[in-house]
Amino acid sequence: MKPAPVAPPAVLDVEASGFGRHSYPIEIGYALPDGHVFCTLIRPEPQWTHWDPQAERLHQIPRPALLSRGRPVAEVAELLNQQLQGRTVYSDGWNHDYTWLALLFDVAGQQPRFRLENLRALLQEDEAERWHTIKQQIAGERGAQRHRASADARLLQLTLQRVRQGAALPN
Repeated sequence: MKPAPVAPPAVLDVEASGFGRHSYPIEIGYALPDGHVFCTLIRPEPQWTHWDPQAERLHQIPRPALLSRGRPVAEVAELLNQQLQGRTVYSDGWNHDYTWLALLFDVAGQQPRFRLENLRALLQEDEAERWHTIKQQIAGERGAQRHRASADARLLQLTLQRVRQGAALPN
C-alpha cells in the first residue's frame, strides 16, 4: 500500500531593499500547505532609505511602487500573525529572512505569533544534494514567473515535495 502524501510545510520568502545592515523587507509572500499563496508589498518606514539598484534588478520592484502600493509595516505584521499564527514556517534564506522579519515586527511593535525555521533542516543529505537540480527543473516546468515572494515560496514548496517524492521512490 502506498503511503498517503504528506502535506508540504508553509514556506515564506522575503524580498528586500538590498543586503547588509541597512536593508529592510519590501515584500513578503508565503505558500501554505494547501497551496494557498499570499503576497504583499511593504511601505518603507521614513528611516528606511537604503536602496540597492542591483537588488531592484533582481526583484523588479521599484521603490516608488512600495511608497504608493505598499501596506504599512504594522498592518503587514498583523496580517502575518493572523494568517500564520501557531505555524512553523520555513525559509531557504533563513539568516536574511529572519533578520528582515525581526526588523518588521520590531518597528511594528509586535511579536511574531509563528516560528521561522530554516528549510534546510527538513532535508536529508541526499535530498539537499538534489535540491538545486530539482528546483531548476520545476522552475522550467512552471515557465516564466515574475520574481515575487509568493511565487518563490511556492517554488520552494513544490521543490521540497518533489525532492521528498524522489527519496521515497525505489532505485
